[in-house]
Amino acid sequence: MPNINHIKFIIMQEYQKEITPLADDDLFIVLNHPNAKFDYPVHYHSDYEINLVLNDEGTRIVGDSEESFTSLDLVMIAPNIPHAWKGTRAEGNHVVTIQFSENLLNFPILDKRLFASIKQLLIESRRGLTFSDDTKRLISDKILRLTRLQGFHTVLDFLAILYDLSIANKQILMSNFYDSNEIMASSKSRRITKVCEYIEENFQEQIKLSDVAQLVNMSDSAFSHFFKKKTGCSFIDYLNSVRIGKASKMLFDTTHSINEICYSCGFNNLSNFIRIFKKIKGSTPSEYRSKLQQILIKY
Repeated sequence: MPNINHIKFIIMQEYQKEITPLADDDLFIVLNHPNAKFDYPVHYHSDYEINLVLNDEGTRIVGDSEESFTSLDLVMIAPNIPHAWKGTRAEGNHVVTIQFSENLLNFPILDKRLFASIKQLLIESRRGLTFSDDTKRLISDKILRLTRLQGFHTVLDFLAILYDLSIANKQILMSNFYDSNEIMASSKSRRITKVCEYIEENFQEQIKLSDVAQLVNMSDSAFSHFFKKKTGCSFIDYLNSVRIGKASKMLFDTTHSINEICYSCGFNNLSNFIRIFKKIKGSTPSEYRSKLQQILIKY
């Protein structure tokens, strides 16, 4: 089975980083998606996720686990675990995803005795969790109910879901237990970290490979080779990925036009922006925004 270093390699080299629609002032969000296409590649993000899949079958990837699922599937994962579902039905299925911040584990209320089992659940989810058929049926009803609710009482339902999962029989999916933040930090060299921080702070501006190479005291060709070896992708592909991630967030966080978002994220050509966005996300920016508006519920 893959060891922890293999998982580090996989995260950096093969899987797409996703920026979720979760905003700083959201306690959690729900993505309610009937007739899901399962066209999103294996990806990871910095939030916890509970994923419910109804009326479908196929293959589920969570970290180093790859298993088949049928009819009713329920999984909880911690931040930065690669995951994807590949279903076989084009219509008639239903996917509901709950996402909530990695900071929940640090909320003071989780140090209280009544929340001890929920805190343990968050820790155990670092290996990916699935549940018994009885729990799946119980929680699926509660998750579907959550998609129909609004207001403060949704918080109580959300906490009840976490509590029910915390006391249920669980099955661990991944062979390795790891601290996702440690993996993400340790998988980058000092120079790569410096480059990534520079891109994060300056993605709106014109960024040349030569400027970044100079930042870490390397020639252009040496840096290009070094970056590809360490990250598994070219410098320009990484830069585009960061910019598309920022654009995705603006598409669901703002009402800015596609043109405004294009230039705000460092692209200097609208058609090029749309082409790259579709290559990475599988849809045009306007299609992506429209789809999110249909399935996203914020709390």
